[in-house]
Amino acid sequence: MQRLESFQPRARRPADFDEFWADVLARTNAVPLRPQVERIALRSTSEVDVFRVHFDSLDRVRIAGWYCVPAGITNPLPGMLLVPGYISDPPIPRKLAAMGYAVLSVGPRGKIGSNSQFNPGYPGLLTHNIVDRNTYSYRGFYMDAVKAVDFLLSRPEVDPGRIVVQGASQGGGLSVVTAALRSEVRAVVIGVPYLCAFRDSVELAGTNPYQEIADYLRLYPDRTDDVWNTLEYFDGLHFAPRVHCPALVYVGLQDNVCPPATGHALFRAIGSAEKVFRAFDGYGHDGGKHEHEGMIDDFLAQHLK
Repeated sequence: MQRLESFQPRARRPADFDEFWADVLARTNAVPLRPQVERIALRSTSEVDVFRVHFDSLDRVRIAGWYCVPAGITNPLPGMLLVPGYISDPPIPRKLAAMGYAVLSVGPRGKIGSNSQFNPGYPGLLTHNIVDRNTYSYRGFYMDAVKAVDFLLSRPEVDPGRIVVQGASQGGGLSVVTAALRSEVRAVVIGVPYLCAFRDSVELAGTNPYQEIADYLRLYPDRTDDVWNTLEYFDGLHFAPRVHCPALVYVGLQDNVCPPATGHALFRAIGSAEKVFRAFDGYGHDGGKHEHEGMIDDFLAQHLK
C-alpha cells in the first residue's frame, strides 16, 4: 500500500484546461437532445422494461444506448448512467434495473449502434487524431457520456436529485469525467480506472489499450510532443479535483492493464470530502469483482438513500 501512496505521476495540468473544456461543454449543450425511446418487447421481462434509445451529442453525432426501468413502477427512481469499457459494448442493465434503478447503458461514438458517423475501430480509438486536442477521438467520446446525463434528466420517472454514474476500466475514466463536468451527479463509482496518468500508464501497463500509444510513438517519433500535449487535456487526473460528490474508487493490485498506482493517484486527486479507496490483493483487471459488487451496492444505498 505504501508504494501506491508514494507514487507520483508525471501529468501536468495545462493552464487553459478549464477553458478548453468549458468551450467543448458549451458546444455540447447547444446540441438539442432529440431523444428517441423504443420499448423492445423481446428484451423486456416481467420485472424490467427494456428500451433502445438514441440521442444527439457533440457535432450532432447520434448516440445509442440501452435504457432499463423496473416494470410498473411510477415513483421517481434513482437514475444510473453506466459507461462502458474500451473493447466491450454496452450491456443491457436488467439486473441493475431490477434493483430499483432507471439505468442508461450508453454507447459513446464508435460503439455498436453509435458507429455510423464515427468508427475508428478497436484498436484505433485511443490514437485517432491524437496529435490535435480539438479533433482527438476522446473529445467527442467524453461528451457522449456527459450528454447521456441529459437523457436521464429528461425522463419523468427519474429523480433528478439522485443521479449516479459508474463504470470500470474505460468506464472508470468516463465516470470521473462525467462527475467532474456534471454537477447533477450525486455519487460516482470508479473501477480500475483507465485514461489517467497517461505517461506513466504507457510505461507501467503490460498490454493494450495503452500499448496502442507506445506503438504509435514508435511509428511516429516526431509526433511525441504533440501526443503528450494532447493527452494532458484528457487525463482523468486533471478532471478529478472537480469531482465533489461522494466517490468510490477500487483497483486490483495485480492489474497489468490499468496500473493500480495510477488508480491511487487518481483517488488522491479527487476533490470530494467523501471518498473511499479499496485495493484488492490477488486480483487483476477485474478489480476483485466477486468482492466489490456488494461494496458498490452498499455505497450507492448509503448515498442515494
